[in-house]
Amino acid sequence: MSVQIKSFRDLVVWQKAMSLVERVYAITKQFPADERYALTSQLKRAAVSVPSNIAEGYGRNSSADYIRFLQIALGSLYEMQTQLELACRLGFVEKDEFRSASELCTEIGKMLVSLIAKLRASTKGDH
Repeated sequence: MSVQIKSFRDLVVWQKAMSLVERVYAITKQFPADERYALTSQLKRAAVSVPSNIAEGYGRNSSADYIRFLQIALGSLYEMQTQLELACRLGFVEKDEFRSASELCTEIGKMLVSLIAKLRASTKGDH
């Protein structure tokens, strides 16, 4: 029996992406004050972009649009991973905290890639 998805909020990938945003906000609270408008701001924007694009794509009328927004979410996720790694290299984030956030990013990335593949497979016969 398959689970009926009634809202983007029912998507596990969106739920995990929201948890990641909360984690990023907690992490960036530790950053130096002079990073507030630099790396902190960029990292928060990239993090918020992931669940936002999942939700926006879900609300679109076509699978092609949905896929495009999921790809944007994936790009934002990769951007955020790079920024987190930079923050770790600069000593703004403890290695264990970085590793934990990075593992969640990897999990979300795999889920997005899988969802994109499923949507592509389901639309092959729609031409």
